[in-house]
Amino acid sequence: MTPSTLVPKQNGNRSEQIILFGRNFVKHPRMLGSLIPSSRFLVDRVLRQVDWARAKTIVEYGPGVGTITGDILRRLRPDASLVTIEMNRDFVRYLRRTVGDRRLHVVEGSAADVQEILRERGLGQADYVISGIPYSTMPPDVREAILRATHDVLQPQGAFLVYQFTRAVLPYLLETFPLVDQEFEPRNIMPARLFFCRLHPERRGASRKRGPKKRARAGSER
Repeated sequence: MTPSTLVPKQNGNRSEQIILFGRNFVKHPRMLGSLIPSSRFLVDRVLRQVDWARAKTIVEYGPGVGTITGDILRRLRPDASLVTIEMNRDFVRYLRRTVGDRRLHVVEGSAADVQEILRERGLGQADYVISGIPYSTMPPDVREAILRATHDVLQPQGAFLVYQFTRAVLPYLLETFPLVDQEFEPRNIMPARLFFCRLHPERRGASRKRGPKKRARAGSER
């Protein structure tokens, strides 16, 4: 069985996702940052960074209703694992109810505990961490703890793939990662900023042949 034929069972529908997402945005706007789930253009732009032949363990922070989760599972190797970490209990229950895939681990908890969460499941370090949680609205100590834990949990050739709606997160990323590539996706509500953070400059992921990116290094903010 190949990744293309291993398709996760998903029982949720788009209308249910939008209603659940919108209801939780009203209750927790600072936690979600957007009223509706990410567009397919944003999802594809983030996931093109992943080397799917190499990826064995992927972590997703704040999966919400699983907009990106489902696409990851459709591309993921049969022997790989996806760990989603979500603090919103409504979203955790929704994912556990609607997505049936043995590769998926849905965890209710904080991204700051990512190392312990992977260790408990015998997964070690992550090849990729994907995140859309709004860092600019977090308490500084929480943001710092999540970014530091993410840095430490990545494989040496791993990457932290971040999508946000402002550039406010950039200085915080540059404090932790030596190289941050930047892109912009206008075909989303709201238009999104993408930040691809790596531990080693020579590794630029699956999209390295797609032309130059806007690049920032630690100590610069451009």
